[in-house]
Amino acid sequence: MHAVKHPIATDENVATAHLKSFHYGSPGTGKKIYIQAAVHADEVPAMLVAHVLRQELERLDAEGRIRGDIILVPAANPIGLSQVIHGTPFGRYDLATGINFNRLYRHVADALKQSLEGRLGSDIDANVALIREAAREQVALWEPQSNVETLKKTLLSMAIDADIVLDLHCDNEALLHMYTGTPLVETVAPLTALLGARVLLVAKASGGEAFDEACSRLWWDLADHFEGTAIPPACAAVTVELRGENDVRYDYARLDAAALLQYLGHAGVLDIPLLPLPETPCRATPLNAVEPLAAPHAGVLVFHKRLGDMVEAGEPVADIVNPVSGQVSTLAAGHAGLLFASTAHRHLLRGMHVCKIAGTESFRSGDLLSA
Repeated sequence: MHAVKHPIATDENVATAHLKSFHYGSPGTGKKIYIQAAVHADEVPAMLVAHVLRQELERLDAEGRIRGDIILVPAANPIGLSQVIHGTPFGRYDLATGINFNRLYRHVADALKQSLEGRLGSDIDANVALIREAAREQVALWEPQSNVETLKKTLLSMAIDADIVLDLHCDNEALLHMYTGTPLVETVAPLTALLGARVLLVAKASGGEAFDEACSRLWWDLADHFEGTAIPPACAAVTVELRGENDVRYDYARLDAAALLQYLGHAGVLDIPLLPLPETPCRATPLNAVEPLAAPHAGVLVFHKRLGDMVEAGEPVADIVNPVSGQVSTLAAGHAGLLFASTAHRHLLRGMHVCKIAGTESFRSGDLLSA
């Protein structure tokens, strides 16, 4: 194992910030795995899982039981970790720009469509190696215009050529759920089962250029462009939402870390005793079948339903109670589905997020991720 310190904040008037990555195994000896936690800096459950992973990976590396190259970034956003508003950590958005730390990563597919023209053939392994080399080169050409872009480039440069990318997050209040690309459903099914995820949300393009899609979407974009050429979905990138932000518990962290290690074991990266794969707990849900509900006016949020409840179309989910005017508005589901995520706040302003319901029928378009 060795650690690498990456300088992030380089402005003369900004105190230097560093990102630290931990490297296990040996590059070129097997699959490359990239794992990061808390790119939205205050996602504490993700950091605790990364802490447990680090302990286990150090042990496995010392025992020579890693068959490949694993990079772990246990706190992926030192800039966000330094942001505090009135004593409260604030890690989802860059305060200088208002931009989400998990948006606007460099999508290199368009550049590769030009640079790889006439260079790909029928040899899958040769194509994968060539695409990864070209992707690394394109990320290296990115000229950051801010400290946040330097952070994003640093993270993406470590992950762009990985076989598996695990981006560990948490929601505000939520069941454990995951996001991935539609072409990757079968590949990530074992992880869905091992983690016991209640929802697997899938899309070919969810909008906003999130980190996981910057790593994985280029493969099916290129496959669609170079039709008839042997290009597999060679990067299994997954965003894992480790329940809610207050679900910081050793038992959860140990279970989640064990599930991630088992996934890597089943992928042939770790020489560990393998447990039988559990039954997959859910089917893939199109991301455009997720219904977000928002507050129609300011007031106190009172839920009729709990996380994990199935909701029928037209069924009441929550009330917004304005204690000043006396107005009470009931929010009902427009589509049947599973209530899997909600806000932890109980007083909302008009337009603020209330909850998300995972349905089965696609009905949304455009950018499918929350801001």
